[in-house]
Amino acid sequence: MGTLPDIASATVRRHDLLQPGDIVLAMVSGGADSVALLHLLASGQLGVEVTLVAMHVNHMLRGADADADEQFVRDLCERLGVELEVLRFDVAEYARAKKLNLEEAGREVRYNSADWELNKLCRSAGLPIERGRIAVGHSADDRVETFMMRLVAGAGAKGLTSLRHRRGRIVRPLADLSRSAIRSYLREQGEVWREDASNADTTRLRARIREEILPALREINPRFDEATLRTIDILTTDDHVLSGVTMLSAHQLSTFEDEVLSFDTSGMASLSIPARRRVLRWALNDHFPESSRLEFAHFETLAHAFELDAPERFKHDLPGGLRARRRYGTISISRAERGGRALAPRLLSIPGTVELDGTGALHASVAALGDLSGNPYSVVIDGDLLGETLTVTGPVAGDRMRPLGMSGTKKVSDILIDAKVPAEERPQVPVVRDGERIVWLAGVRMSDEYKVSAGTTRPVRLTWEQGRR
Repeated sequence: MGTLPDIASATVRRHDLLQPGDIVLAMVSGGADSVALLHLLASGQLGVEVTLVAMHVNHMLRGADADADEQFVRDLCERLGVELEVLRFDVAEYARAKKLNLEEAGREVRYNSADWELNKLCRSAGLPIERGRIAVGHSADDRVETFMMRLVAGAGAKGLTSLRHRRGRIVRPLADLSRSAIRSYLREQGEVWREDASNADTTRLRARIREEILPALREINPRFDEATLRTIDILTTDDHVLSGVTMLSAHQLSTFEDEVLSFDTSGMASLSIPARRRVLRWALNDHFPESSRLEFAHFETLAHAFELDAPERFKHDLPGGLRARRRYGTISISRAERGGRALAPRLLSIPGTVELDGTGALHASVAALGDLSGNPYSVVIDGDLLGETLTVTGPVAGDRMRPLGMSGTKKVSDILIDAKVPAEERPQVPVVRDGERIVWLAGVRMSDEYKVSAGTTRPVRLTWEQGRR
């Protein structure tokens, strides 16, 4: 058995994770696995020359500990000579707004932000987004733990083989290495890492499986991890065989032209629902890297849309800024904004500026007292009601606000329709939030709750400087 770098580089070659010239965005939390990943990439020990950028997401959940993690990653990247992008994001507020648990919200923020950042890096380098890779530090232990979590929750072969070595643009060079081997390597290199105390919280399913279930199974079978990884590999191989058949059907039943993926409705309807799901998954993954975020329920919804009695004008928004439509005998899937992306969540400081991918930038500045001038793209609000930061996202299902001049609330979706905002542009309309409350639907309406009053002492101007649409 070779050294840890040897095993990791062999994994990269065997699973075709990286190609020379790729742009790699390494997600670095400060934990042992991500530190080892960054060290291997920065030192060139994976055997492939790539353009490397690191990204750290501060979830703002653990106060001083989270800030210390961020500083640790900043110092690490400076020492290794790696460019670093840092996102500070209030995941707790995001979870409440989207009705997600903290783990789901954190994962969504991380991957959405990584997609957004990687797309920007690829465009800046003049490369297609398919040449971008999001590298994460999942280990063999993570694969076993995830297998057990999916087994407990119930999943098919696709779910049980999650945390594959490669999923769309997400790659896992450490997937064949144990957590203990990774830490031993770091000690040999004189590298340190940060420990997240929440990882030991056994009220969380993963921690409970790690701390309570797996030790019992390893006592029964000391080679349980090895057996489980072998099972995952078998399921993965079987899935690859089925994928070969699926690929042939996908080529016969779908076309891709001008960034639009179209399916023949009658041909798809002749397949079983499981076969449709596979064709949809293969074709989407082949043409839209961001489709790696779609889950079983999304493919199930799409598969049933091919039924003969499905509504002729079927429309369905998907994760990653994708949208499905049924018109004139075909179901087509494209990005909600052609050539663009759904808005990734961002924090806006007061004063400050936040860049919005494809839609320009939002500015917040302290306005002069008595300055109420404005238009739909530049408004003045009562800053006395705010803290030091606001959250900027796209519209979220179920969003409501009280438009200026109204006494009651109204659905944001209805406000956008009334304002005649084209459907394909609505996911990229910036929504400025103060916690759970909407302050401004940029370019459309501000909230009556944040209007300036006679007692306002800190008026704040919000401006949407639109970019290319």
